[in-house]
Amino acid sequence: MLHRRIYQFFIVYFLGIGLLFGIKLVLGLSDYVIPGPSNLWNTATAEWYRYLGDVLNTFTVAVVGQVLSIIIALTVGVVGRKATWFGSFIKVAAYNVQAYPIVAIAPILFILLGDGYLTRLFIAAMICYFPLLLSVIGIMGEPVADIEHFYRITGRLRWQLEVKIRAFENLYKLTTVISGSATLAMAGTIVAEFIAANAGIGYSIRIALYQSDLSKILVALFMIGITLSFYQGVLEMLGTSLKKSWAGK
Repeated sequence: MLHRRIYQFFIVYFLGIGLLFGIKLVLGLSDYVIPGPSNLWNTATAEWYRYLGDVLNTFTVAVVGQVLSIIIALTVGVVGRKATWFGSFIKVAAYNVQAYPIVAIAPILFILLGDGYLTRLFIAAMICYFPLLLSVIGIMGEPVADIEHFYRITGRLRWQLEVKIRAFENLYKLTTVISGSATLAMAGTIVAEFIAANAGIGYSIRIALYQSDLSKILVALFMIGITLSFYQGVLEMLGTSLKKSWAGK
């Protein structure tokens, strides 16, 4: 899984780079507009270490934001899985929170919290929270009839066991959506850094944009992509290991 994620990223990235070089060649554009291979290589060798630190800074915020969104989504999904008034209220409240566009809320967060760690964290969590919530509510709200019926008639079905059964039977879906939410968390953090921040790879991309330096942006995109591909591959491996572990109990 891990190696598949990484080589898929390499294919997509270098196809994109090849397309840019093709456009440059066909239209005869200067290196100022689209950098040549030598310029891109020189920028990569000069900036990769600094950009690696920036990406790891962003990645740390994104992971914490993703974990926070997973905890909130699981809590709402577990509490709201019952078709009761309280369960419906929890789900409606959770949906309403996401009804406001993040671009409208982000300036408020920056005004109240400044451009530090907490602002990036909240924006990352809010962006990847809603897809997680929809999946978790769908999974937790759908009974696994055959298995749950057995435990119910024997009087052994408790809410903890009910949640575990539904999570196990849909573990592949959960793993897929959590892996996908990593992309949203990373994107949310980068957006927050690009809008107003003083650290992270989004901030570095903003500086490169002001300098009209496409080579730096391409190097930053490579560092983001390889880090995210590695993380998603690890998440998928953990999901597979967790399912095998649960199946053995």
